[in-house]
Amino acid sequence: MGFGAVIWVAIVAIYLGSVMMVSAAAGYGYGYDAMQDYKMLPTNQKGQQRALCYAKNSRCLLKILSCPIECPHRKPRKARKVKACMIDCSNKCETTCKFRKRNCKGYGAVCYDPRFVGGDGVMFYFHGAKDKDFALLSDHHLHINAHFIGTKPEGRERPYTWVQALALKFKSHTFTITAKRSSKRDENLEHLIFTFDGEAFTIPEEDLVTWTPPALGPTTMTIERIEETNSVNIIVPGIVEVFVSVAPILEKENLMHNYQLPSDDVFAHLEMQFKFFNLSSEVEGVLGQTYRPGFNNPVKRGVPMPIMGGEDKYATSSLLSTDCKYCKYSSMSSYEGLIVNGMDTFKVECSSKSGNGGMVCRR
Repeated sequence: MGFGAVIWVAIVAIYLGSVMMVSAAAGYGYGYDAMQDYKMLPTNQKGQQRALCYAKNSRCLLKILSCPIECPHRKPRKARKVKACMIDCSNKCETTCKFRKRNCKGYGAVCYDPRFVGGDGVMFYFHGAKDKDFALLSDHHLHINAHFIGTKPEGRERPYTWVQALALKFKSHTFTITAKRSSKRDENLEHLIFTFDGEAFTIPEEDLVTWTPPALGPTTMTIERIEETNSVNIIVPGIVEVFVSVAPILEKENLMHNYQLPSDDVFAHLEMQFKFFNLSSEVEGVLGQTYRPGFNNPVKRGVPMPIMGGEDKYATSSLLSTDCKYCKYSSMSSYEGLIVNGMDTFKVECSSKSGNGGMVCRR
C-alpha cells in the first residue's frame, strides 16, 4: 500500500470513528452487521441509507454506497412486502432492491417436501425418513441438523416428509428452531419455538424486532423477525445466515398430492434458505456436500424429481447429535478471534451465483 493510500485509510478511519460517535448520539441507529463487509452511515438528505465498505481484496474497499431511491432502507417495515436495500461490497460494489425473505429457488434453499437447491445450483429432493434426524451440513466449526416429520398414505412405498425443526451447533453453543404442531392454517398464529443453549426463549411479535443471547450480544447471534409471526432471519456472524419461515400444508396441496393428512394436523414445517461463510473444503451433509469445490452431483438431471440419497451417511441419533457417519463437527473447533471489533481478521473470498440470492464465502 502506497503512502497516499495509507493517508486515505487513516482519514477514513478518523471520519468513521467520528461518525460512530455522532450517529450514536443523534440516534441514527448506527450498527455493525457482521455478516457483511460494511458499516452503516447516517442517511443522506434524500433519506437514503448509506454504507462504508471495507471488504478486503475488493475494488469496493472504502467506497460509500447509497441505497436506491426505490428502496432507501436496509430494513424497511413490512419487510416481506416491501423491497429492502441489499448492499454488496464485493467487486460488484452495488446496492439493489430485493425482498428480505427466503427464496425457494435460490442457492441454499430447503423447501416443500423437502426440495433442496445446492451450492452448485442443482435442485434435488431428499426424503430422509419421518420422525428421524439428518445432518444438513457438517463442518469443523458448524453443524446443522434437521428433524423430519411425515405421513405415509396407504399404498405408498415411502412417506412424504417435511423439515419440522433445525438445530445449529457452533462455537460452544446450540440453537434450535421448531415449527409447533397446529391444527389451523393461520399465519397470524405464532408457530415458532426457540431455544438457545437448552433454554427456551420468546421473541416479541413485531416486525424487525431482534433478539440476541443475554450477556453475549450480537457478535454471537442475532435473530430478527421479518414479519410479526412465523418468519425470521438468523445470523451467526461470519458463519451462517438463514431465512426461516413456517409453512402449513394447504388443503389444495393435501388433495392434489394425496397426502391424506389427519384432520387435526396441518403439518406446519420450516422452509429456509442458507448463506454460509468460511466453509472448509471438507464440508459434509445433505446440503453441505454440494458446497465442496469440485463436487460431482450424482442426481439425475432433467427428471421431474431428482433424488439425492445418503440417509445412511447423514442420519444422526437425535436433533442435537453430531454422530452421523460423515459428520465433521468438533466442539473443540473455535472461531474466537476471527471477528475482532467488528473487523474480520482473515482473508475471505465470496462469490454469488446468478440472481438467485445465494452466496458462499470461503477462507
